[in-house]
Amino acid sequence: MEGFTLAIAAFMGISLAAASGFRVFLPPFLMALSVRSGIVDIDLIGTQFEFFTTTPAIILLGIAMLAEFAAYYVPFIDNLLDTIATPAAVISGVGMTAISLEGSEPVIQWAIAIVAGGGMSATIQTATVAARGISSTFTLGTANPLVATSENIASVALTIIALLFPILAISFATLVALLLIRRNMVKDNETNSVRVA
Repeated sequence: MEGFTLAIAAFMGISLAAASGFRVFLPPFLMALSVRSGIVDIDLIGTQFEFFTTTPAIILLGIAMLAEFAAYYVPFIDNLLDTIATPAAVISGVGMTAISLEGSEPVIQWAIAIVAGGGMSATIQTATVAARGISSTFTLGTANPLVATSENIASVALTIIALLFPILAISFATLVALLLIRRNMVKDNETNSVRVA
C-alpha cells in the first residue's frame, strides 16, 4: 500500500473507529457487508481478518448491533452498558482501522490502528458516556432515549460516509469529536457553577 491509498485507508479506518465510539457493532457490521459485497475493496483472503466477512461473523455482528441499539433505549441499562462499551469501542476502533489498512506494512498498520483508531473511538465514547451521565443526572434518564437516537444517527451517518467518502469522513469525524469534547466541557462548567452557587 502506497502514499495516497494508505492515507485513504487510514481515513476510512479512523472514521469507522469514530463511529465505533457511538455504537460498537454497527461499523464492523456495515464494513463486513461492504467488503463482502465488493463495495469496499479490501482483500482479506489469506489474512488474519479473513473470518470478518464470513456468514457467521456477519450474522453475529448483526445480532449484536440490534441488541446494542435496543439496549441504549432503556434508561440506566444504557449507563451500565457504557461500562462494557467503553473498552469494546476501543477494541472495535483498533480493529476497524487495522482491517482498513490490511496490506500495508504491519508496523504502520498497527501503529495507526492503536494510536489513531483506538484514540478516536475512545474520545468519542468518553464524550458519549459523559453526555449520557449528564442526561441521567438532570433528567433521571428520561432524556436518554434522545441521546441514544442522536448517537445512533451519528454512528450510521459516519459509518456510511466513511465507507463511501473517506476523505469527507475524517473531516466529519474530527469535527464531531471536537464538538462533543467542547459540549461536555461547557456542561461540566455549568454543573460546577451550579454546585458552587
